[in-house]
Amino acid sequence: MKIGKIVVDRDVCIGAAPCVTIAPNVFQLDEKNIAVVVDPKGSSDEQILLAAQACPVQAILIFDEDGKQVYPEV
Repeated sequence: MKIGKIVVDRDVCIGAAPCVTIAPNVFQLDEKNIAVVVDPKGSSDEQILLAAQACPVQAILIFDEDGKQVYPEV
């Protein structure tokens, strides 16, 4: 799978930050302690998927190159 787009649902994010720990070049916390994508190509697709899976509230949505949501599964 090749990641096409990463979206953080800012209404769901609680700032727990495992995404930042796992993929710090991709995710950071902003001034409101909400995750943001700073560089969608900052880590491997596998590492980005692991970061999304580590989110306790599933606030990170991963889409493939065709725009299909691949995580979390719908």
